[in-house]
Amino acid sequence: MYHLLNEIQDFYNKTLESGDSRVQEWLFMQSPWPTLTICLSYAYFVKVLGPSLMKNREPMQLRWVMVGYNFFMVAISLVIFLLLGIYGWFGHYNWKCQPVDYTDSREAILMTHLSWWYYISKFVEFIDTIFFVLRKKFTHISTLHVIHHGMMPMSVWWGVKFTPGGHSTFFAFVNSFVHILMYFYYGLAAVGPHMSKYLWWKQHMTTIQMVQFIAIFVHSFQLLFRPDCNYPRGFMWWIGFHAIMFWFLFWDFYKNTYFAKRLKGATKVLTANGTSKAANGKANGKLNGEATKNGTNGFVKHTANGRQKNGGFLDGYCHLNGLHDWESKDKKHE
Repeated sequence: MYHLLNEIQDFYNKTLESGDSRVQEWLFMQSPWPTLTICLSYAYFVKVLGPSLMKNREPMQLRWVMVGYNFFMVAISLVIFLLLGIYGWFGHYNWKCQPVDYTDSREAILMTHLSWWYYISKFVEFIDTIFFVLRKKFTHISTLHVIHHGMMPMSVWWGVKFTPGGHSTFFAFVNSFVHILMYFYYGLAAVGPHMSKYLWWKQHMTTIQMVQFIAIFVHSFQLLFRPDCNYPRGFMWWIGFHAIMFWFLFWDFYKNTYFAKRLKGATKVLTANGTSKAANGKANGKLNGEATKNGTNGFVKHTANGRQKNGGFLDGYCHLNGLHDWESKDKKHE
């Protein structure tokens, strides 16, 4: 057993020593343990400690803090996307095979820095979930949300440590573009209910996320058919596996959120219009009458607190990984 532990320790040390020397002294790059510790602490806080601390406290009113944060993330994502494009994917990089440039050239060093900043931005995105905790939106802290946010820093760490540049930066390039759209949506939604007319594309955000992972999957696994490409095959599998995993997670969310609610909404329409029969074979005229009285056919219903529900879809501040709702209370908004 002692010999086995020594072998494992030697393998671990040699693996870290084989990392890119250019990033060796950068923050968190010496070892994966600081990143892993932060990720596990994040998961514990948002699932256990945070809800416990907020249990007997009032939800915090963070609307304008959230607006500022979301548009800050738009700016960060835009800068990373543009620079990865200008110095890589808009023309300098080969979309079919792009080995890592380990030299100290200006472009290679810049791509290395961009890879590291993308990694750091994954920690900043933890704030998404912390807002949920502080606002006591615990139902929004879904398994998909925590897995997606909690795994990303650890996953990206390996890329920055060993392949900061080249083929693997396509992941950051595409993901940053998607985050421009995503945080722009969140920023508009956080402003207030009057922005809902501009948020018709809510459902398409999940679709865009899934298309993103398909693109990453195809771009990564095309290397299987390019044996002469000098790019580490281990990272091809690493990136491709993550694309597959996240695609299925988002597909499960999409299916449960939109298909199920659409079916539920359609059922309500049939019932409200009297097309659904009661047990005694008579139409439910009372329900249809109530719907007429309230100025609705049962598909669109205005409630006392200002929420509007369309066929099972809440209009307003919706979070892609666990969807918010408007917090309008009569005419007073936070």
